[in-house]
Amino acid sequence: MVTFNHNLATNPTEANKSFSVDGVLLRSSSPLPRATQALTHLQRNSIPFVLLTNGGGKTEAERVGELGKLLSVPIPLENFVQSHTPFASLVDKVDPRDPKQTPLKDKSILVIGGEGEKCRKVAESYGYKHVITPSDLITAKPDLWPYAFTSIHKPHARPLPLPIYAPNNDPSSPPPSLLDPTSSARYLHISAAFVYHDPRDWALDTQILLDLLLSHAGFLGTISPRNNNPDLPNRGYQQDSQPRLYYSNSDLQWATSYHLPRLGQGGFKQAFHNVWFSITGGAKLYSNVVGKPHKRTFEVAEQRLGGRRGGSVSDEGSPTENEGRGKIGSVKGSVKRVYMIGDNPESDIRGSNMYQPPQGAEWCSILVRSGVHSGGKPRYEPNVVVDDVWDGVRWALEREGKRVVE
Repeated sequence: MVTFNHNLATNPTEANKSFSVDGVLLRSSSPLPRATQALTHLQRNSIPFVLLTNGGGKTEAERVGELGKLLSVPIPLENFVQSHTPFASLVDKVDPRDPKQTPLKDKSILVIGGEGEKCRKVAESYGYKHVITPSDLITAKPDLWPYAFTSIHKPHARPLPLPIYAPNNDPSSPPPSLLDPTSSARYLHISAAFVYHDPRDWALDTQILLDLLLSHAGFLGTISPRNNNPDLPNRGYQQDSQPRLYYSNSDLQWATSYHLPRLGQGGFKQAFHNVWFSITGGAKLYSNVVGKPHKRTFEVAEQRLGGRRGGSVSDEGSPTENEGRGKIGSVKGSVKRVYMIGDNPESDIRGSNMYQPPQGAEWCSILVRSGVHSGGKPRYEPNVVVDDVWDGVRWALEREGKRVVE
């Protein structure tokens, strides 16, 4: 993405730029040709930029350090937005269904995806205090999924704060219930489920998510009595205080070192939704999605370009198919035009074309051939198609009346 404000003609130092990362600046962990040239040109001309990626799985500080070394360009931390960055705004969120009004940071949450414990540490860096992972669950209760590779999960597992409910644990004890204030002190209770990065064990993660969304109020090992009740909305599914479900991006494919695109988090999302549809007989699955092409991530990027932080992912009221809606304040500085430089028509170009910024800026999309898109007519058409990121930067600058020298 490349942003120019209304003073560009007289004050070029106030122009802002930002880019996708995978497929635009990098392919896997290797810099793409002329990526460093593009970023260096921006820095030499005092043009700030923001990197907006559907990647993640590491803290922003760690990822910025790696990118700076790979590209030989220092990347300001505040000018970097990962797919899960908006989740940081949820730490103080209070679920209106919770009578105690406890903020999410003080509850147990499930974090799925990424390597080892990296995504757990990302969530903890945002302020979440009680982060549970599938590795914790399968290590504590190996029969949760009979085909899990427990030897792979065990090195990354932590002890659960409370046991998972099972009827044979204590036959004299009633099953957990939100109506029983002691339940949360006796059994593991998950209040939200986040997919931070591409899941590594699709089968295990699918089973755990399914168990949670069919449970009573997020108590693993229970089943909601409201499920499949024709007298309730959505036939009772997700109508019993189950955890909110959040995805950090919906990219079906992404560019890796392999010569063809590979399945991404969007592939897992689609697969899980199809499993849900089959198990429930067609019930709607309520979820919240951030990352490109969803609105909330573009709002965060525009806030960073305008020098603001803040806002939050919103899912107030009953669950909705939320594409990252959030309330934001006004953006500092008047942004006149935004140029989105990306390689994925389904996320970068689609998101840019659909986004309607609150300040009325014009968004222009630039599609590069260096990543997911390599040729043919894209489903979502950009303003222009170019070979690489340097060509995109040059096209945008020249469109703004700026002469660019190689």
